[in-house]
Amino acid sequence: MTTQKVPNRLAKEKSPYLLQHAYNLVDWLPWSEEAFMKIEASNYIIIVEGNYLNGKKRRD
Repeated sequence: MTTQKVPNRLAKEKSPYLLQHAYNLVDWLPWSEEAFMKIEASNYIIIVEGNYLNGKKRRD
């Protein structure tokens, strides 16, 4: 039995980072007006993690 992976909305993005998550089971939304409208309509909160994309320590 073969299970075919179905891409989510990130499959249409150009960012290599977003594209690597294009076949996750989560229906991720890219940062967009649609995402904010969906959040507002559903009473969810948005959490922004600033260090998630940056794996290096800052050196002053």
